[in-house]
Amino acid sequence: MKYNHALFLNPYTDRRTTTSTITRLFPPTGLEFVAASARDLVGKLTLIDLRYEEPLRDTDKLIDFIKNEVDIICVGIGWDKEFDDVCALLNKMPDNIPLVVGGHKATEEVEELFVACPNIDIIVRGEGEETIKEIMSGVAPKDILGISYRENGQVIHNENRPLPDVDIIASPDRSLRRNKYSMMLHGKNITGLTYDTILSARGCPFNCKFCTFSLNPLGQKCPYAARSVESVIKELKSIEADFILFSDDNFATDAKRAMKICDLIIENKINKRFLAQVRIEIAEHPELLKKMVQAGFKMVSLGIESPHDRILAEFNKGFDSAKIRRCFKVLNKFPIFYHGYFIYGNIGETEEEMLYISKFAQEIGLDTIACNKLRVSKYSPLKKTFDNMPDYHLTEKGEVYSDKYSHSDLKKINKRIKHSFYSPLKILKIIKKFLAARFISPRELLSVLSVAPLLIKDTVARELEKSAARKKK
Repeated sequence: MKYNHALFLNPYTDRRTTTSTITRLFPPTGLEFVAASARDLVGKLTLIDLRYEEPLRDTDKLIDFIKNEVDIICVGIGWDKEFDDVCALLNKMPDNIPLVVGGHKATEEVEELFVACPNIDIIVRGEGEETIKEIMSGVAPKDILGISYRENGQVIHNENRPLPDVDIIASPDRSLRRNKYSMMLHGKNITGLTYDTILSARGCPFNCKFCTFSLNPLGQKCPYAARSVESVIKELKSIEADFILFSDDNFATDAKRAMKICDLIIENKINKRFLAQVRIEIAEHPELLKKMVQAGFKMVSLGIESPHDRILAEFNKGFDSAKIRRCFKVLNKFPIFYHGYFIYGNIGETEEEMLYISKFAQEIGLDTIACNKLRVSKYSPLKKTFDNMPDYHLTEKGEVYSDKYSHSDLKKINKRIKHSFYSPLKILKIIKKFLAARFISPRELLSVLSVAPLLIKDTVARELEKSAARKKK
């Protein structure tokens, strides 16, 4: 074997959100998929998630561990957050140990990362499961598709790698985890519940203009490809967590297949609480919804995006507001918790239209909502539209704002939407629905409510910190 000990590192710490904040519930599955592909090609494999590794957040201790134990470092850079901190960490890695990075953000920022981090040897672009096998096997960089690498002071970009077959991708090796994933506060699991994810299918057959989830960071469209139902059930049986999220773009893309998964969950007595992402068209399959309830699905997330028909048409969503209302008349017959996503700050959207999101969400019966500013990424189908609109602009993160509504204005509008939706009465209804859908038990709910004052205190503290930072600027 070329390498004796490979380290796969999730470099994010959530340090900036303070120790009192609820940390991310789910594992770094993207990194875990890649690590699982490499497990038979190295002598030893260690996966470290710095969110849960308090001692190793001390950079000196982490570097000492690497110097004494590791002969190749693989880092997943998936997000905008903590980007400068991650780069600072990478620059402290030993020069004599190969440093490979990958992930969504790394793919988008290849040139920038090579400049910011001179000791990076290889950047894996796009999906890394097949690429990492060749790296670990010692294949010459010039012969590895989907990487960018340094050679004689130059950065060389090889051709993109074709998208992998979903059935040949190894499931995450959960035995590599050094911790359980849960709702943490002050370092403690406040409910006793644990969380995990499963990917039963990749890609999406729809073509919403704003969406890049069905594109990889190279702009390649991921066609819908589903794993065998039997392999999904086998993996579900191996998962110990209480809550399991189906991270498919749309769990119900193939309603018959989703029904079979539910049937086998019931048949195999897999007693878990499931969450999934779906489109509103699932309402056209009430038998599937009934089966999902029986199988233990407690919550589904739906991309509503807008209450306005002209915006839905611009997004190419494939439905209008009337269909949304019809679908929710069906959905609300089932004891499932419904979380809706909306996009605001769209082309030509007025403040009044944005604020209507709250009223519309209440009218159709959504339990909770999340509102996100419109984003336009490098490969977004909307990119050309905005390139020809001088009164609209993009932040470094790709968030859209305009001459009429600044980035700050949109933040204030978002707060008004949330405050309007989450009234005290609505909070009580949410708690009632949590209990009615058996999403959470009374005991678990009391655990959450018992720390509510601390959460409020931390939120206020963060806002004060942000305000002080703005005044300094």
